[in-house]
Amino acid sequence: MRWKQGRTSGNVEDRRGMKGGAAAGGGIGVIAIALIGYFVFGIDPSQTMSMASQFGGAGSAEQQSGEMGTPEDDAGRFVDVIGTNANTVWANYLQGYEAPNTVLYTEGTGTGCGYGQAAMGPFYCPADQTIYLDLSFWQEMEQKLGASGADFAKAYVIAHEWGHHIQTLTGASQRVRNAQQGARNQEEANRYLVMLELQADCYAGVWAANAARASNGNVALDSGEFQEGLKTANAIGDDTLQRRSGRQVTPENFTHGSSEQRQEWLMRGYQSGNPDSCDTFSEL
Repeated sequence: MRWKQGRTSGNVEDRRGMKGGAAAGGGIGVIAIALIGYFVFGIDPSQTMSMASQFGGAGSAEQQSGEMGTPEDDAGRFVDVIGTNANTVWANYLQGYEAPNTVLYTEGTGTGCGYGQAAMGPFYCPADQTIYLDLSFWQEMEQKLGASGADFAKAYVIAHEWGHHIQTLTGASQRVRNAQQGARNQEEANRYLVMLELQADCYAGVWAANAARASNGNVALDSGEFQEGLKTANAIGDDTLQRRSGRQVTPENFTHGSSEQRQEWLMRGYQSGNPDSCDTFSEL
């Protein structure tokens, strides 16, 4: 993947190496840990959280401040380049687009959604409109989940979190929260969450389709590299994670979609290059 000549914004807050604040006692921080723990390690979120609370208010964890700018290492610069490019792409689609904040951290950090931990992997906090990334996740994703280690596989994960920011701006996240609160049971509540996650996958595909045009070719996929993103989407599907953890596949407990669905919606966004193709809510 071409990216090293891509533009940076210097809008990345680097907290790596800082000690995390005291863990919050509950709230959305715990919920996010459960969700992303399932996303990464196959932990059943129904054992630790209520799905309907995913988009709740700010947690009580201590906030931290790191150095703002463009990190000097390749991993940090990669995040800045991909994020800057994603902002350019989405500014073309959303009038008045406001970019999310980006925070790099290790081990743990305070967030607007409670206390973030490394086991959470990448996550988006709607309360402070910030994407939090512990970059060790990429190694975990490749070594423990069988995902691709290619640059686009990493960029797909970042772009997926950008997709959640778009959903906050468009109101999709709030609509899902409202629908979950009125759900008849947990299975129905989970279905709304799957719709949201698959749309974020589709939005990641939309970004990938427009990355080169938005950067004059400085950020672009190499030939065949999109397949590496599909490999990763396959590795982190709910059914694949459940099998990997030794559990029976139970679609009623899906929170992100099956491997087939995740690949399908990532591909749909990439082939269309248009966010209008990402209406998962009308098809599930």
